[in-house]
Amino acid sequence: MARSLSREHQRALTPARADLLLLAVGLVGVSTSGPVIAATAAPALAIAFWRNALGTAVVGAVAVATQWDRLRTARRGVLGLSAGAGLLLAGHFALWIPSLRYTSVASSTAIVSLQAVWTAVLGRLAGERLGPRAWAGIGLSLVGVLVVTGVDLSLSTRALVGDAMALGGGLFAAFYVVAGARVRRELPTASYTAVCYGVCALALLAGCLAGGVSLSGYPAKAWLGIVVVTVAAQLFGHTVFNVVLRSVPPTVLSVAILLEVPGAALLAAVWLGQTPPVAALPALALVLAGTALVVVSRPAPATLTD
Repeated sequence: MARSLSREHQRALTPARADLLLLAVGLVGVSTSGPVIAATAAPALAIAFWRNALGTAVVGAVAVATQWDRLRTARRGVLGLSAGAGLLLAGHFALWIPSLRYTSVASSTAIVSLQAVWTAVLGRLAGERLGPRAWAGIGLSLVGVLVVTGVDLSLSTRALVGDAMALGGGLFAAFYVVAGARVRRELPTASYTAVCYGVCALALLAGCLAGGVSLSGYPAKAWLGIVVVTVAAQLFGHTVFNVVLRSVPPTVLSVAILLEVPGAALLAAVWLGQTPPVAALPALALVLAGTALVVVSRPAPATLTD
């Protein structure tokens, strides 16, 4: 009897084969984000706006069609926190997407992945205890970032600015993840993301209008890039990740998402001819190893970005 229960428990913890396939699709999708954005000839803030506006249209239609009662009866506090998460997500995109214009895709993607580290630090500030492995991971990641920024500074001060923007983008993403994890306890994924993406799009629209950023008049290739990053990264990327959480543990998923960094670097090398300096490779490996150590050392909120 105990052996039978153990087998059933193990089977429940084993990700479904279909979800593992979807996970692979999602990883390919998010890996295209940095290279496609870097190659798209449109203002960075406008790309961020259109990506979220189009994403809102899709998930909003799903939410209204399947979860309207849940959305309509949601508490004001929950909707307010969802809107707040949208503002944080706007801050993330407003910093991270422009960073791809200043530094390499590899550096930007690796540094923004530190959101898992910042989430752990926020948890500690909120009273969560962090074990020795988590602190070791935080230390490794920060050392890696220092080395990466040092290498980039030796190349140009412009690259250092991009690294700083990616660092800030990761911090905004951490606050977004914490807020989203709380909302997801009461609101389904489609309803939450519809509100969140919608507020994010409105905030980015306000930023574009205030800054005189053009929202149209791009060449057809630029519009194609915007559509590709919306479909590949936002819908087939992180929307798929939210689906596979039904059988893939959040910690495993969070570690798997770190594969976006080498995937994006490889695509940037092939598509854009961006090859990271040899001196930066060990540092990028340190960032990923440290972040992975943090992720496996603590529960991972099941809310995802980029």
